Amino acid sequence: MSALPGTTGRRRIYLLRHGHVDYFGAAARDLENINDVPLTELGQEQAAAAGQALAHINFDRALCSGLPRTEQTAQLILRQQQNTPPKLEARHNLAEIGTGRLIALKSREQLAALITFHFDNAASPGARLMENGELFVQAYERAIGEIETLLDEPDWHTMFIVAHEGINRLILGWATGNGLNAVQAFEQDLACINILDFDLVPRADHGPGIDIARKIIKAVNLTPYNLTKHGMNLTSFEALFAD
Repeated sequence: MSALPGTTGRRRIYLLRHGHVDYFGAAARDLENINDVPLTELGQEQAAAAGQALAHINFDRALCSGLPRTEQTAQLILRQQQNTPPKLEARHNLAEIGTGRLIALKSREQLAALITFHFDNAASPGARLMENGELFVQAYERAIGEIETLLDEPDWHTMFIVAHEGINRLILGWATGNGLNAVQAFEQDLACINILDFDLVPRADHGPGIDIARKIIKAVNLTPYNLTKHGMNLTSFEALFAD
């Protein structure tokens, strides 16, 4: 099994959120599926800053959720790699938590008010992201299942994944050992970087695959375009839906 240099059985995932998008902008108005919204110019700049910060790291694998905003962010990161970049892969189980069919919304403020506090109750039985959205527990199971699958796959020790605010919160909550009870505490600013290490050991029952002996959170919500967060006084949701 490949492992980080100087370790036995340790792997690292750089977990990112996509750059800025505008769900109410001109580029989104004609889309049949709002999930196809592209990065804005600001989002491209944020992704490029993340790419510059990660340019010296030799990634074995690069993944995104398959949605355009994550694919664009990942490609901007790969474009700045100093080493030969890996081929970008799409893992659709890392797509954002489903919101269901949205009601007619008249403003960014209305959408922000509707979604901002939904993560506070993620661990409650039957809790969903918005009224008709995906169950948090179902999104948690598919996202964590995908991460566990990736950790079980051979021939890599360092990868990056570009995903989404909600999915990243679920993964970080899992990494703490507190699951859905922890997700409300994790801010995920646009194009942020989280760093997670995993200590892997052979399965205790001697079967194929690995067990995760330890999950280590090395860094959370790093924003290379503003490391000190100076002036970033809004939450990630408030910023996303601000004018």
